[in-house]
Amino acid sequence: MAGAPVQRAVAPAASLTIGGLARAAGVAVSTVRFYERQGIVEPDERSPAGYRWYTPETVRRVRFIRRAQSLGFTLREAHDVLRLADEPELIVLGDVAAQVAGKIAEIDERIADLVRVREALTTLVDSAPVHPHCPIVEAVVPAGDADGGEGVGAGAGSRLVV
Repeated sequence: MAGAPVQRAVAPAASLTIGGLARAAGVAVSTVRFYERQGIVEPDERSPAGYRWYTPETVRRVRFIRRAQSLGFTLREAHDVLRLADEPELIVLGDVAAQVAGKIAEIDERIADLVRVREALTTLVDSAPVHPHCPIVEAVVPAGDADGGEGVGAGAGSRLVV
């Protein structure tokens, strides 16, 4: 996605306005505009009146960003992945390998945390309706971790909402 958008008087076939893109991708128009300001997405074309026109590929990009974020990727990481997908010649294996190793460690930590929370939820469902303590709180912040450990999502800046 390089260069200034082309201007046309008539919308190209299979194009979407910013509202259509937002609806198709399941985000707010303000989210699309934010991604534009960040340089992550840009309109493929603009009308003489300044209307933004996007292709279905842009819908896929926006959906990827949202899904990547829900999986624990930062917006910057999602942007980096899209940039490498757009320009694979930028991939430098040594640099990418170090970043990937760090992401794998974060994912492994997150999986372990989620398994612990899943076990707590299962305990809650399978046991009597009254508990001396909430197993979910114990799973997220174990009793021995009351001295300031970060709990679920440590290092990823994420929060667990139950």
